[in-house]
Amino acid sequence: MLRPESSRAHAAEKESAERWPHAAVLVVDDEPGMLNFLHKTLSPRVGQVMTAGHAEDAEALLHKHRFDLIILDISLPGKSGIALLRELREQGNACEVVLITAFADLETAIEALRAGASDFLLKPFRVTQVLNAVKHGLERARLKRENWVLKRSLSQRTPSADGLVGRSIVIKGLQEALRRVALVDSTVLLTGESGTGKELAALALHRQSPHAGALFVPVNCATISPALIESELFGHARRHGEEPDARDRRSRDGLFVYAQGGTLFLDEIAELPLPLQATLLRVLETRRIRPVGSEQEIPVDVRIVAATNRSLRDEVAAGRFRNDLYYRLQVVEINLPPLRSHKEDIPELVDHFLSTLAPQLGVAPFTVSADEHRYLAEYDWPGNVRELRNLIERSLILGALNVSALYQGLTRTQRAASPTISPLAGPTDLHSLEKRHILAVLETVQGDKTRAAQLLGVSRRTLERRCAEWGVG
Repeated sequence: MLRPESSRAHAAEKESAERWPHAAVLVVDDEPGMLNFLHKTLSPRVGQVMTAGHAEDAEALLHKHRFDLIILDISLPGKSGIALLRELREQGNACEVVLITAFADLETAIEALRAGASDFLLKPFRVTQVLNAVKHGLERARLKRENWVLKRSLSQRTPSADGLVGRSIVIKGLQEALRRVALVDSTVLLTGESGTGKELAALALHRQSPHAGALFVPVNCATISPALIESELFGHARRHGEEPDARDRRSRDGLFVYAQGGTLFLDEIAELPLPLQATLLRVLETRRIRPVGSEQEIPVDVRIVAATNRSLRDEVAAGRFRNDLYYRLQVVEINLPPLRSHKEDIPELVDHFLSTLAPQLGVAPFTVSADEHRYLAEYDWPGNVRELRNLIERSLILGALNVSALYQGLTRTQRAASPTISPLAGPTDLHSLEKRHILAVLETVQGDKTRAAQLLGVSRRTLERRCAEWGVG
């Protein structure tokens, strides 16, 4: 059994073995000896350590670089550490700050916490105390990033990670391809029709990769304004002369920084504006980003997984997508199969959605009969797995499988082959059936009328006229 002294030594040795290769730390202190001590302590353990002797030098570095943590002395010549901290918080800089001082009382500690400090160290301190403060500060920063990504995902109604369900040869082949690719850091391009589960495939890649312990950050390029997408991806650095209270111009990190060490999933990559495609190409080649308004580049270690439901070859031919970026993304290309190519997985998918959605909705699951399963197998599912999921969710709310919306999607031969299925669980007149089917298709493509019109085989103008008649936006 270890004695107390050896236990403490073992703990200190374990602490000293901590490494934060992706972190950047700024140390601000007017004592050269303290700067040298902190730099020597942190450099072997932290990816980047920079130092400043007073607040003005620190401000200059903060305008050019991004830091995860600041170790800040309270007693500085000129502007004090607490004054600098207050200004940083007013500017929107939420970086973790550890204040250090040789003279402290309760009033000073309270003032430091009110100013926004996350920790407080009294000089002289030991190496283990500094490392503990750095560890806890970087852990808080990581949790903030995770919370931000979670809130962002919920606000965009990102689907839950239901997993790739199925035992067909097609799905087993896909699962094996994802397992093999997950072990390397190559950029991956996922292709396939809308609703085939590209985000779930990207998440499966992440969870089986060496990056699994870091964040998976999804972003839909089609849902972000072209004017904002650059700062959303790369962040924004407040320029000199900008008003500190201009909230829309505050310094903030981008999604590449939030995904540091993990996976950034760029869905609907074909929607990226051409100028930003050139920027993304450079990032993929150099592994460095430059926040909007910044003079300094930031190194990033991020695994990129992109996805599209369009043919990027066609987009390149039409001049809407860069040829060089396409080939840079297409290091490994995996195509996700449409549901109509593995209909034998429908029963397992139905059971999966019933078991996962019923508790979420607070309703009892229902039983799907063999005849109803045969009916589901007759349908071609233009909205793929997402359309099936939406059908099950809608049916759970109604209390029984509601297949009437699918009836119009069947050919006459298919309808005649399934006489035992009653498609008339809802309205029986043709006008009502047409309305329900159109609204169901619109739901599967999230209201995209152009895509819905293509799936329905009608013009967008016809679809808009129908929606106007029904008062649907």
